[in-house]
Amino acid sequence: MPGSSAVRAALTSQAIETPSWGYGNSGTRFKVFAQSGVPRDPFEKLDDAAQVHAFTGVAPRVSLHIPWDRVDDYGALASHAGKLGLTLGAINANVFQDDDFKLGSVTHPDPAVRRKALALLLECVDIMDATGSSDLKLWFSDGTNYPGQDDVATRQDRLAEALAVVYERLGGDQRMLLEYKLFEPAFYATDVPDWGTAYAHCLKLGPKAKVVVDTGHHAPGTNIEFIVALLLREGKLGAFDFNSRFYADDDLMAGAADPFQLFRIMHEVVVNGGLEPGAQVDFMLDQCHNIEAKVPAMIRSVMNVQEATAKALTIDAAALAAAQRSGDVLGANAVLMDAYNTDVRPLLAGLREEQGLRPDPFSAYLASGRQERIAAERVGGTQAGWGA
Repeated sequence: MPGSSAVRAALTSQAIETPSWGYGNSGTRFKVFAQSGVPRDPFEKLDDAAQVHAFTGVAPRVSLHIPWDRVDDYGALASHAGKLGLTLGAINANVFQDDDFKLGSVTHPDPAVRRKALALLLECVDIMDATGSSDLKLWFSDGTNYPGQDDVATRQDRLAEALAVVYERLGGDQRMLLEYKLFEPAFYATDVPDWGTAYAHCLKLGPKAKVVVDTGHHAPGTNIEFIVALLLREGKLGAFDFNSRFYADDDLMAGAADPFQLFRIMHEVVVNGGLEPGAQVDFMLDQCHNIEAKVPAMIRSVMNVQEATAKALTIDAAALAAAQRSGDVLGANAVLMDAYNTDVRPLLAGLREEQGLRPDPFSAYLASGRQERIAAERVGGTQAGWGA
């Protein structure tokens, strides 16, 4: 195995951030499906996230979503996370579920609505201060459904104005992570539809603004690994939202639909220094588990990212470079395919055992009986989920 000690060090230091909303009830636009044992508040969400970290050893951070995860005392929430061996990661701003935002939030034609949306973004920075979070993650559903509904360029001006205000509010060690999405719920023109739009705004804002690549937010056939390589080259890749999709933004488990694509993405991350601490690339999951149990699905997702990372790390870099320099097309491809076809599960199992963990986190969690316990204990109250 190429550089086995370096491979092992990279894998043991890997950190994957899980989303609080991934532990709540979710579904499609047709139906939200309730499950027994689902958390009823952000504290119980952290309890579940702590199980993912306890069994995998590489999921120490949890993203929050505001207002879904509003609490009276954010210091207490951060303290609860700390007692569980967790830290609070990115604060995600929800400016898409208020009736006032039907025609947009920060790009809305009405200045009063834009001020309301901006106030929520600034509230999220306050929450960052209270929780110790360093990242503000922004995704906007803003856009138009019909030609002529609003002026496209003017909406970009409104977006830039709001982002500039929030950027100035950030502390010295805080960042703004701007996400993009091809379509939905705006069906004609989405205000931040692609990496180029996000990159242009981040470039203008300054070094604390970075782009988020959500693996489900692209047109079919888009070469996501090219985008990753380019953003890393420019120092503008801030984070991933890992998930899988078959058709559109399905938010399925990472690596479920196209594990080879996840491997190709992680190869670009590795070869372009994205795993180095100085790169400050956050590896987040953005998933909604609609029909599968939440904690086991999150564990499986973390394991899938680990396996893709391990395979990317085992690529024979010297052999690949030699084949590329000599124009050996098939030889270069073979180097990648050899790594992809390598079974890295024994390597990861051994690393977990060295850390005092069970070799198979998924089966170990199921055997723990916790899933049955929380189903019995979490009775009454209002389950967390979309809008709750």
